[in-house]
Amino acid sequence: MSSPAQPASAALVAAPPFPEADRAAVYRAIHSRRDVRSQFTPRPVDDATLLRLLDAAHHAPSVGFMQPWNFIVIRDNGVKGRVQAAFAEANAEAATLFPAERRPLYSALKLEGITAAPVNLCVTCDRSRGGPVILGRTHAPEMDLYSTVCAVQNLWLAARAEGIGVGWVSIFREGALKRILNLPDQVVPVAYLCLGHVDELHAEPELQARGWRSRLPLEDLVFHDGWGQRDG
Repeated sequence: MSSPAQPASAALVAAPPFPEADRAAVYRAIHSRRDVRSQFTPRPVDDATLLRLLDAAHHAPSVGFMQPWNFIVIRDNGVKGRVQAAFAEANAEAATLFPAERRPLYSALKLEGITAAPVNLCVTCDRSRGGPVILGRTHAPEMDLYSTVCAVQNLWLAARAEGIGVGWVSIFREGALKRILNLPDQVVPVAYLCLGHVDELHAEPELQARGWRSRLPLEDLVFHDGWGQRDG
């Protein structure tokens, strides 16, 4: 009896550290990335640039190499208008959920750039992709959603390098985007993004600059070998 065929070994390539200038560029993109709502210019995003961003997103890691994402590019003003209306309805509800003393600041924040951005992008997760049993997802079914978020982050950092601002809009009633964009039952919207050229960005996250929240100290968030355990 012949033995089962063995899979071919995957080829390996060298993986040295990046040159210093390249490393600095990666960290610069991470540290200077901002959630953009009001700095979009009217300059259109050309197809070649958009394709590079989508390709960066498509090269994100995904558990079991499932690649559960799709990308819905939205330029139609009618679709944008329906999405903006869905946001406005949910945002009015959201304002009432905060303590009374925070509501004036909440209402003063601009939390979307849907109609101002030349391009909107809905990043979705197909929860049926790859079939019912997927390597790495057998005991953690939410890994397809987490993988899709990795694609969003890839796109966001690539956009920063291209001079493209990105804003994530998340204030929608459940099911609103599925209805507007005609998503199949097994497909869920993970991120609704606004994209456009920017000439300037906030020096720090806008919510921090406006006094909503501050960045937590890193040293308060790092434990060693178990929850709550500090080094030394």
